[in-house]
Amino acid sequence: MELEILKSSKEEIEVRIGNMTLVEILRVYLNKDSGVTFAAWKREHPSEKPILKVMTKGKTAKKAINDAVSAITKDLEKIEENFKKIK
Repeated sequence: MELEILKSSKEEIEVRIGNMTLVEILRVYLNKDSGVTFAAWKREHPSEKPILKVMTKGKTAKKAINDAVSAITKDLEKIEENFKKIK
């Protein structure tokens, strides 16, 4: 997966992500985090890759993204376990 950091500081980051689905899932999970003050994505044109912007207070933006990825991974593992039980 393609990932390009466009802007990075302690409490703010802008990342271009090559996958529309992933950027939307990250946005949803980031907005559940009380340390995140802003999380949204944009794209200038439908043919361009989306840019995710994250702003935080009390934690670093990179930590917020790492926490969101961990939460997503945990939820996906639960879903996988449930599907395996269906067999």
